[in-house]
Amino acid sequence: MSMTEPLETMTEPWDDVGVSPTALNALPAATSIVPRRSIAGRSLTAVVAIMTFLGALTLGVAMLVVSAASDWRAEVGREVTIQVRPAPGRNIDADVRNAGEIASAVAGVAEVHPFTKEQSAKLVEPWLGTGLALEDLPIPRLIVLRLAAGARPDFASLRQALAAKVPTASLDDHRRWIDRMRTMAGTAVIACVAVLALVLIATVLSVTFATRGTMATNRPIVEVLHYIGATDAFIANQFQRHFLVLGFKGGSIGGGAAILLFGVTEASNAWLAGTPGGDQVAGLFGNFSIGVAGYLAIVLQIVFMALVTAFASRHTVNRTLAIID
Repeated sequence: MSMTEPLETMTEPWDDVGVSPTALNALPAATSIVPRRSIAGRSLTAVVAIMTFLGALTLGVAMLVVSAASDWRAEVGREVTIQVRPAPGRNIDADVRNAGEIASAVAGVAEVHPFTKEQSAKLVEPWLGTGLALEDLPIPRLIVLRLAAGARPDFASLRQALAAKVPTASLDDHRRWIDRMRTMAGTAVIACVAVLALVLIATVLSVTFATRGTMATNRPIVEVLHYIGATDAFIANQFQRHFLVLGFKGGSIGGGAAILLFGVTEASNAWLAGTPGGDQVAGLFGNFSIGVAGYLAIVLQIVFMALVTAFASRHTVNRTLAIID
């Protein structure tokens, strides 16, 4: 008779132990064949907590980078600049005035702001310092064009008009910077996805090793249950339930720590708003908030890590039981 033969046909073992198949399959969770508390279980909980924290941190950073890059592109895309360079034999003030008039006539340009000589000099003070005589330096003059919301000016025609009337002027629509920001954001997202994939792989491997270790420790019990007719599904459910609880516990610890970290950082950023340091952080990372969507994504990640832990455990148990059979 096979060890995996249905229990109903194996009357003698049941007569000896006095247990029915129905009673076995109706065992409550409290009589789980997997130890509730063990060093391996605590270690796996810690590993899942660390992996969930790293995954949530990576996810939050990716959302911050995408949000900041989007804000930068929107801000840069609302303005274009005209640079008027000084040249021998030309009056730079007249060139700035002519360039401003040409830009004002373009549809979609809401505001034209030419920089004065003093304002242009202040732009180079961080590199050249103050107190220098800048009159003899060929410092170009800038004209900032503020675009109307949703407008798409004809920059090609504007460049042609500037080249015809103000040959020392050049137009910069910041397309190069916007493309670089888009590339940077895309690269950051790809890197974050790669990190999340590594976190997932590490979690699955950790669960696999922990499940194999637990099954090795409890192999005599598993073999006895198998002998008396317990199905593979029953044994796998016991392990899956145990590791689901461990995964959810570890995920809650790691995800909760990540939520706390982002919450404290967001509160600190709000508290520092208006200060020089806060303005610098806001300039780099925007409002430094992952928003409701970010916190919801972390909660979903906690659930996902618990499910990954449970299904990885069940898969490992089924493979091990197949070897035992």
